[in-house]
Amino acid sequence: MATPRPVRIPRTVSVPAQTPLAAEPTAPAVPADLLAAIPRERRVNEYGSQRAVRITLVYVVALAALYAGFVLYDRTAPGGMASPTENGILLLTALFATFAAVGVFYTLTPAPRGVEVMDSGVVVVGRWGRRRSLPPIGQLSVRVVRRYPIGWLNNEAVELVEVWAPDLPVRSYLADAGLFAGASASPR
Repeated sequence: MATPRPVRIPRTVSVPAQTPLAAEPTAPAVPADLLAAIPRERRVNEYGSQRAVRITLVYVVALAALYAGFVLYDRTAPGGMASPTENGILLLTALFATFAAVGVFYTLTPAPRGVEVMDSGVVVVGRWGRRRSLPPIGQLSVRVVRRYPIGWLNNEAVELVEVWAPDLPVRSYLADAGLFAGASASPR
Protein backbone atom coordinates (compact mmCIF):
# COMPACT_ATOMS: atom_id res chain seq x y z
CA MET A 1 0.00 0.00 0.00
CA ALA A 2 1.37 3.41 -0.92
CA THR A 3 1.93 5.98 1.79
CA PRO A 4 1.73 9.75 1.37
CA ARG A 5 5.20 10.07 2.93
CA PRO A 6 7.94 11.27 0.50
CA VAL A 7 10.82 8.91 -0.22
CA ARG A 8 14.39 10.20 -0.56
CA ILE A 9 16.50 8.82 -3.35
CA PRO A 10 20.27 9.25 -2.92
CA ARG A 11 22.14 10.93 -5.78
CA THR A 12 25.80 10.99 -6.58
CA VAL A 13 27.62 14.27 -6.08
CA SER A 14 30.19 15.43 -8.58
CA VAL A 15 33.36 17.04 -7.24
CA PRO A 16 34.61 19.98 -9.32
CA ALA A 17 38.22 19.91 -10.53
CA GLN A 18 40.62 21.70 -8.23
CA THR A 19 42.39 24.80 -9.40
CA PRO A 20 45.86 25.82 -8.17
CA LEU A 21 45.47 26.85 -4.57
CA ALA A 22 46.54 30.00 -2.76
CA ALA A 23 49.53 30.22 -0.40
CA GLU A 24 47.76 28.39 2.43
CA PRO A 25 45.59 25.69 0.85
CA THR A 26 42.73 24.07 2.68
CA ALA A 27 41.18 20.73 1.83
CA PRO A 28 37.59 20.90 0.57
CA ALA A 29 34.94 19.13 2.61
CA VAL A 30 34.18 15.99 0.61
CA PRO A 31 32.09 13.08 1.91
CA ALA A 32 34.09 10.01 2.94
CA ASP A 33 32.36 7.72 0.42
CA LEU A 34 33.46 9.98 -2.44
CA LEU A 35 37.02 10.17 -1.13
CA ALA A 36 37.19 6.38 -1.12
CA ALA A 37 36.13 6.31 -4.79
CA ILE A 38 38.89 8.69 -6.00
CA PRO A 39 41.79 6.70 -7.45
CA ARG A 40 44.95 7.54 -5.55
CA GLU A 41 48.40 6.20 -5.04
CA ARG A 42 49.60 6.29 -1.45
CA ARG A 43 53.34 6.56 -1.00
CA VAL A 44 54.65 6.04 2.53
CA ASN A 45 57.70 7.98 3.65
CA GLU A 46 59.20 5.04 5.55
CA TYR A 47 62.92 5.86 5.57
CA GLY A 48 62.54 9.64 5.83
CA SER A 49 60.42 9.08 8.93
CA GLN A 50 62.93 6.54 10.21
CA ARG A 51 65.77 9.05 9.92
CA ALA A 52 63.75 11.79 11.63
CA VAL A 53 62.77 9.52 14.54
CA ARG A 54 66.34 8.28 15.04
CA ILE A 55 67.75 11.83 14.97
CA THR A 56 65.10 12.80 17.52
CA LEU A 57 66.10 9.91 19.77
CA VAL A 58 69.79 10.87 19.56
CA TYR A 59 68.87 14.47 20.41
CA VAL A 60 66.70 13.52 23.39
CA VAL A 61 69.27 11.06 24.78
CA ALA A 62 72.07 13.64 24.48
CA LEU A 63 69.91 16.29 26.12
CA ALA A 64 68.95 13.89 28.94
CA ALA A 65 72.63 13.02 29.53
CA LEU A 66 73.51 16.72 29.66
CA TYR A 67 70.66 17.38 32.09
CA ALA A 68 71.70 14.45 34.31
CA GLY A 69 75.27 15.76 34.34
CA PHE A 70 74.13 19.20 35.49
CA VAL A 71 71.89 17.73 38.19
CA LEU A 72 74.67 15.44 39.48
CA TYR A 73 77.12 18.32 39.49
CA ASP A 74 74.62 20.45 41.42
CA ARG A 75 74.15 17.75 44.04
CA THR A 76 77.92 17.31 44.58
CA ALA A 77 78.77 21.04 44.55
CA PRO A 78 78.86 23.01 47.82
CA GLY A 79 75.31 23.94 48.76
CA GLY A 80 73.89 21.33 46.39
CA MET A 81 71.44 19.94 48.88
CA ALA A 82 69.35 23.12 48.90
CA SER A 83 65.79 23.05 47.64
CA PRO A 84 65.33 22.92 43.85
CA THR A 85 63.88 26.43 43.74
CA GLU A 86 66.83 27.93 45.61
CA ASN A 87 69.63 26.35 43.58
CA GLY A 88 68.07 26.73 40.14
CA ILE A 89 67.31 23.07 39.36
CA LEU A 90 63.64 23.88 38.83
CA LEU A 91 64.54 26.54 36.26
CA LEU A 92 67.06 24.16 34.64
CA THR A 93 64.40 21.43 34.42
CA ALA A 94 61.92 23.81 32.76
CA LEU A 95 64.62 24.96 30.34
CA PHE A 96 65.60 21.42 29.38
CA ALA A 97 61.95 20.37 28.99
CA THR A 98 61.39 23.34 26.65
CA PHE A 99 64.51 22.48 24.63
CA ALA A 100 63.34 18.86 24.39
CA ALA A 101 59.82 19.77 23.22
CA VAL A 102 61.01 22.33 20.65
CA GLY A 103 63.77 20.01 19.41
CA VAL A 104 61.42 17.06 18.95
CA PHE A 105 58.95 19.23 17.06
CA TYR A 106 61.72 20.73 14.92
CA THR A 107 63.32 17.41 13.96
CA LEU A 108 60.13 15.46 13.25
CA THR A 109 58.15 18.09 11.32
CA PRO A 110 60.10 18.01 8.00
CA ALA A 111 59.46 14.27 7.53
CA PRO A 112 55.89 13.76 6.30
CA ARG A 113 54.09 10.47 6.88
CA GLY A 114 53.55 10.12 3.14
CA VAL A 115 51.92 11.54 0.03
CA GLU A 116 48.75 10.71 -1.85
CA VAL A 117 49.10 11.15 -5.60
CA MET A 118 45.84 11.68 -7.50
CA ASP A 119 44.98 12.96 -10.97
CA SER A 120 43.67 16.19 -9.46
CA GLY A 121 46.69 16.86 -7.23
CA VAL A 122 49.05 15.68 -4.54
CA VAL A 123 48.28 15.68 -0.83
CA VAL A 124 51.23 15.68 1.57
CA VAL A 125 50.24 14.10 4.89
CA GLY A 126 52.36 15.80 7.54
CA ARG A 127 53.88 14.30 10.65
CA TRP A 128 51.20 15.78 12.91
CA GLY A 129 48.26 14.92 10.60
CA ARG A 130 48.08 18.15 8.63
CA ARG A 131 47.17 17.59 4.98
CA ARG A 132 48.70 20.02 2.48
CA SER A 133 47.20 20.07 -1.03
CA LEU A 134 49.52 20.63 -3.98
CA PRO A 135 48.91 20.70 -7.75
CA PRO A 136 49.21 17.49 -9.81
CA ILE A 137 52.59 15.77 -9.69
CA GLY A 138 53.46 16.88 -13.23
CA GLN A 139 53.19 20.55 -12.24
CA LEU A 140 55.50 20.23 -9.22
CA SER A 141 59.19 21.06 -9.29
CA VAL A 142 61.58 19.20 -7.01
CA ARG A 143 65.17 20.02 -6.12
CA VAL A 144 67.35 17.67 -4.09
CA VAL A 145 69.14 19.78 -1.50
CA ARG A 146 71.04 16.94 0.17
CA ARG A 147 71.28 13.16 -0.12
CA TYR A 148 71.80 11.07 3.00
CA PRO A 149 73.41 7.69 2.26
CA ILE A 150 72.52 4.44 3.98
CA GLY A 151 73.79 4.44 7.54
CA TRP A 152 72.77 3.90 11.13
CA LEU A 153 70.19 6.72 10.94
CA ASN A 154 68.37 5.29 7.89
CA ASN A 155 68.33 1.87 6.22
CA GLU A 156 67.82 3.28 2.69
CA ALA A 157 68.83 6.49 0.95
CA VAL A 158 66.97 9.60 2.08
CA GLU A 159 66.85 13.06 0.49
CA LEU A 160 66.14 16.54 1.74
CA VAL A 161 64.05 18.00 -1.11
CA GLU A 162 62.44 21.34 -1.90
CA VAL A 163 59.04 21.10 -3.59
CA TRP A 164 57.19 24.00 -5.18
CA ALA A 165 54.68 24.96 -7.84
CA PRO A 166 54.16 28.25 -9.72
CA ASP A 167 51.79 29.85 -7.17
CA LEU A 168 52.95 28.07 -4.00
CA PRO A 169 55.85 28.71 -1.62
CA VAL A 170 58.81 26.36 -1.44
CA ARG A 171 58.41 23.51 1.05
CA SER A 172 61.25 21.33 2.36
CA TYR A 173 60.71 17.65 3.13
CA LEU A 174 62.91 14.83 4.41
CA ALA A 175 61.73 12.12 2.05
CA ASP A 176 62.46 8.72 0.57
CA ALA A 177 64.26 8.84 -2.77
CA GLY A 178 61.14 8.14 -4.86
CA LEU A 179 58.47 9.89 -2.81
CA PHE A 180 57.94 12.69 -5.35
CA ALA A 181 58.64 10.56 -8.44
CA GLY A 182 56.96 12.07 -11.49
CA ALA A 183 57.69 15.69 -10.57
CA SER A 184 60.01 17.67 -12.82
CA ALA A 185 63.58 18.18 -11.67
CA SER A 186 64.49 21.75 -10.87
CA PRO A 187 66.92 23.62 -13.11
CA ARG A 188 68.28 25.46 -10.03
